[in-house]
Amino acid sequence: MAAGIERAKKSQQAGVKPSFKRRLVKWTMGICAAVVLTPVLLTILYTVVNPVSTLMLGRYLSGETVERKFRPLSDISTNLQRAVVVSEDSQYCQHEGIDWLAIKAQLDNLFEGEKPRGASTITMQLAKNLFLWNDRDYARKALEAPLALLLDMVLSKRRIFEIYLNTVEWGEGVFGIEAATQKYFGKSAESLSKTQASLLATALPNPVIRNPSRPGSGHRRLASINRSRTQVAGTVLDCLNKPKQ
Repeated sequence: MAAGIERAKKSQQAGVKPSFKRRLVKWTMGICAAVVLTPVLLTILYTVVNPVSTLMLGRYLSGETVERKFRPLSDISTNLQRAVVVSEDSQYCQHEGIDWLAIKAQLDNLFEGEKPRGASTITMQLAKNLFLWNDRDYARKALEAPLALLLDMVLSKRRIFEIYLNTVEWGEGVFGIEAATQKYFGKSAESLSKTQASLLATALPNPVIRNPSRPGSGHRRLASINRSRTQVAGTVLDCLNKPKQ
């Protein structure tokens, strides 16, 4: 009798373990599917819905202030558009989300013992803003690439750039070009001068430190270089008026 009870217990235990393992596999697969599908579904949604960045969302949840007013690209000065493309991603209209030549150059620098500089395109920066965290590490950079390819596949160049200009940080709690121009110059984003546009564009690498309305000497020098380059940048905005193929 005792032997029969012991065999029954072992049989029940043997049945429980595989059942738990199956549930664990299902949960794991479900989590992985959600991680993969969420950016896809959100990207499709962002063709018509104006998103917030993860940094903005974090500030909302922590009760911190967020200044942002979404403006369509048609209401944003072309001076600013040109200045940002020249400053942040001069090959924006040529690549498909990733500038492979720039990445190769930075990898070569890394292998040669030099400190690599950023090779993020505007699309990669938007991927970070919408889906990832802000810390600079290789894990985040590795995730940026497939997300940038997804954004470029689903959204038009115009929509990517429009969302970027409306979600990028331009100061503590200041997001998007309209909030930035109102804060720093007391005017709308559609009426920026070339000098103001260059000051705003060159503030982006250090938006909390660099103040476009009170630029330091180094910031003024960068803005002057940017303005000169925009004069000879040619058709860097051509792709913004082309429909998604």
